[in-house]
Amino acid sequence: MALEITDANFEELVLKSDKPVLVDFWAEWCGPCRMVGPVVEEIAKEYDGKAIVGKVNVDNNPQISMQFGIRNIPALLYFKDGQVVDKQVGAVPKSVLADKLNKQIA
Repeated sequence: MALEITDANFEELVLKSDKPVLVDFWAEWCGPCRMVGPVVEEIAKEYDGKAIVGKVNVDNNPQISMQFGIRNIPALLYFKDGQVVDKQVGAVPKSVLADKLNKQIA
């Protein structure tokens, strides 16, 4: 299951991770976010042990959202060694998200 990432645990779970991290910025009122949500959960299961997958509710965690300039959701950011290395904005097929994550694991 995807981790719940908050303003409070972001640094520990994402920036200090020794594995690649996929972070889904979403909100409950966002239609496309509801389409991407189940896909992110599938990826979390499939990449367990290889990558960290988490979700940030932008309404509850404005600090992280502002820090990374999140203006459109869903926005999926890929982190490696504490840095943003790739991103995807909008609803896309699972294969697109998985391919980007695979590049960070390789």
